[in-house]
Amino acid sequence: MQEPISVEFGNLVEATFLERPNRFIVLCRINHSGEKAEAHLADPGRLKELLLPGAQIYLRYAFRPGRKTKWSVMLVLAPDGVTLVSLQATMANRLAGRALAAKVIPELADWKVIRAEYTLGSSRWDFYLKDGDRQLLLEVKSCTLVAEGIAMFPDAVTERGRRHVQELTRLKEAGEFETAVLFVVQRADSERFRPAAHIDPAFAEALQNAYDRGVKVMVYNACVDLNGIRWGKRLLIDFSKEVGYGFHHLYAD
Repeated sequence: MQEPISVEFGNLVEATFLERPNRFIVLCRINHSGEKAEAHLADPGRLKELLLPGAQIYLRYAFRPGRKTKWSVMLVLAPDGVTLVSLQATMANRLAGRALAAKVIPELADWKVIRAEYTLGSSRWDFYLKDGDRQLLLEVKSCTLVAEGIAMFPDAVTERGRRHVQELTRLKEAGEFETAVLFVVQRADSERFRPAAHIDPAFAEALQNAYDRGVKVMVYNACVDLNGIRWGKRLLIDFSKEVGYGFHHLYAD
């Protein structure tokens, strides 16, 4: 039986979220000591449905010389009081790399990872793979936005993400490379995936176009607890443009 594909977090400290003065810093209060602290946030998304005042977050001590903060934000407890969500965007790449090595993604099981962080032209791709003479470029996207069992990406307008998808489409059509996008949903409470057209219609259109033109689009979720994050199950992809789901008003601005 195959060992679970996972990444451990190490020792975590519970804290209470206070505010987010900029994209990469949160202010919080460490629960056991009452100390007010700054922590680095490695997820540049809006996270408006997760980082609510009073939200329970989990930190990892990460001090080193030259670093501005001694804490990193690892997890947040979703408003349902049950679901833990990883807020380390790079964790999606680490988990994906292990899944690729373990050959658990059927569409990519025949491909071998040649290099991570592969530069082609002015772009850098998360993974460069080969299958004999065939070449494939894979881009990995971390997803944290879920409502009523539907994971959605992005949670804020992403021109960079749209350009990535459009370039993968052009490379696919040029014929030298196969191309793929892998969304890793860093939480377990999702059954389907939908591009967030109500947040970024240009990205949603680019992803639909990429899929229609032969770019592989894959989505997997992950199981998260206080010990670590584990590769989960494949999600169905829904390209419909329905919005609903109760909280889209959060993005009306």
